Amino acid sequence: MAPDHEKADGDENLVERYLEHVRVEKRLAQRTVELYALDLSKLREFAMQAQVPLTRVHSAHIRRWIAQMHSGGRSGRGIALILSGWRGFYAWLGREGQVAGNPVQDVRAPKVGKPLPKALSVDDAVQLAALREADNDPWLEARDAAIVELLYSSGLRVSELTGLDVAASAAARGWLDLQAGEAHVLGKGGKRRSVAVGREAQAALKRWLDLRAQGNVPAEHPALFVGRNGTRLTAQSIWQRLKRRSLQAGLATPVHPHMLRHSFASHVLQSSSDLRAVQELLGHANISTTQVYTRLDFQHLARAYDAAHPRARSKNPPKS
Repeated sequence: MAPDHEKADGDENLVERYLEHVRVEKRLAQRTVELYALDLSKLREFAMQAQVPLTRVHSAHIRRWIAQMHSGGRSGRGIALILSGWRGFYAWLGREGQVAGNPVQDVRAPKVGKPLPKALSVDDAVQLAALREADNDPWLEARDAAIVELLYSSGLRVSELTGLDVAASAAARGWLDLQAGEAHVLGKGGKRRSVAVGREAQAALKRWLDLRAQGNVPAEHPALFVGRNGTRLTAQSIWQRLKRRSLQAGLATPVHPHMLRHSFASHVLQSSSDLRAVQELLGHANISTTQVYTRLDFQHLARAYDAAHPRARSKNPPKS
């Protein structure tokens, strides 16, 4: 058996040759080559600890090292990137006749957890909805306030919001019925649903409708939300206006329309615990889509518990 220093020298030589290959023959960017070098440095470190040369590494080694990285806090996404670098290295070793098979070929990283949707706290949502920009154009201010109130009040998708008309018609995708306190929308898959419009949203919509005709909007224009040029607002325009408004409100993160939908869902669930009702309000075809909000609700409860319960956290942990 070769001495450890000879194995280490052989591994280092193989890594250097591979990096030269990707730099010169594959012409990868310098930053990519540097990332490959970091990944292979980690591989050599593991192999040295296991006292096995790189050419004798098996799938069992790779799986063990993945488990070590994962238990050490490395994300599934980060491990997937490392495995990609290792897989390419062993594919090259195979072409060079150094290994009979690729030990990384059938190894996969831990599943990446689906990130939770971002939702505002109740205080932040109220702060955004209550904002009134005194220096803003009154016409724009009334329109933007109505948009925020309606998104948060009813949990609409931005496409449902932009599709709303002032009144029902044969051609309308969706329409507002202020007298009934409802909005009728066309959701995903062509499914229609009716959603309640809260008192604050109704008041904001009335203010907007009173001012809407003062803009460059033809009387016969059906769209509920329009721009200064008299055309129906686009989703992109609403994203931009919400981002501006959230910054004006002093919120820590820019707000987008779907964040208000998430906030609506999580806040209703916090108050009612009625998952089926939230599913109906959001227009989800499958209850599993709605269940993500139970995780948000649990996070809210966990924070409240940590803050309020005298035994949630020991402020003065016992000395060992």
